[in-house]
Amino acid sequence: MVSTSAPVRCAAVGIHKSFGATSILRGVDLEIPEGSFAVLVGPSGCGKSTLLRLVAGLELADAGTITIAGRDVTSLPPRDRDVAMVFQSYALYPHLTVRENLAFGLELRKTAKREIESRIAEASAMLGLDALLDRLPKQMSGGQRQRVAMGRAIVRRPNLFLFDEPLSNLDAALRAEVRVDIRRLHERLGATTLYVTHDQVEAMTLADTLWVLNGGLVEQKGPPLEIYERPRTRFVATFLGSPQMNMIEGVLARDGGDVVAEGGGLRARVDRERFATALEPGRKVVIGVRPHDLSLAKGGAPSVGELAVDLVEALGSEAFAHGFLREGAPAVITRLDADDGRTVKKGSAVPLAIAPARVHLFDPATGRSLAAE
Repeated sequence: MVSTSAPVRCAAVGIHKSFGATSILRGVDLEIPEGSFAVLVGPSGCGKSTLLRLVAGLELADAGTITIAGRDVTSLPPRDRDVAMVFQSYALYPHLTVRENLAFGLELRKTAKREIESRIAEASAMLGLDALLDRLPKQMSGGQRQRVAMGRAIVRRPNLFLFDEPLSNLDAALRAEVRVDIRRLHERLGATTLYVTHDQVEAMTLADTLWVLNGGLVEQKGPPLEIYERPRTRFVATFLGSPQMNMIEGVLARDGGDVVAEGGGLRARVDRERFATALEPGRKVVIGVRPHDLSLAKGGAPSVGELAVDLVEALGSEAFAHGFLREGAPAVITRLDADDGRTVKKGSAVPLAIAPARVHLFDPATGRSLAAE
């Protein structure tokens, strides 16, 4: 569990869930501090959306407990949990205007008309909906409709906001725009939020705390940058980061007073302090190197290998060179700055460098980082 001095707004302990003979969640613990933005991220089928639905009350757990604001809600129906959910599909009433969609849930709860108008005005101002209040959903763009869905959650003023992959139906530009809107909204409201996504960019940029799920279990949890820089398993290392971390099978060896990891044409010094108890010469390892941590060896920097380039992806502000450090070895990707991206071409042979602190080592059998031993 994440240690925090803030009171816990939502907690799930020992959650199990199966559908028939298929086990989806296998003993998941989750803890979201008051006012925190927690993100569940993982590949399709890992159980993240199922966990969100269990918190919402749309499914019931086979085992375990769920509490919200200190109240056990494990067996309560959704209406009694005081949560508001934003769906991927918007879930707006097509025959109602924006104003009527925002008011609908409050009217069901017999909220006073003046209070409804006040809450709608507040949410509309936050989300820039003032000019859209009299439109029907079909008269708006996808981004506008998603803002309405968020507004409907805001007017509820719930104990917990739940987001189920809310940006998946938007194009790339709109996803970036609405993602910023969601983070700004959170900063303004300070509302406790649980957000589900398979998109690592959303996960990294939105989360205060990231929970990486794999196969129905929490693989790693913590601040996003900490997980990115210090992945505890090979799965986490390759799931977070684009392009994926380069993975090369190798072995540890001595080089004077240093320890090096070598394999697939790569020979790189290792941070002895980080892997102190694991650096046995002759030990088989999987060497992990992020493309963004590799660079061209310039100014006398020691080379860890020479990349035979067979493809360059030019992206404007940066480029990625694909190639091989040795014939028959796994493909390797390295990031290039914009200038190098113009000069490095297919057929080039370029020396690469990497700082020892940026070299990751994983156990070939368990997939666990050797730094975690």
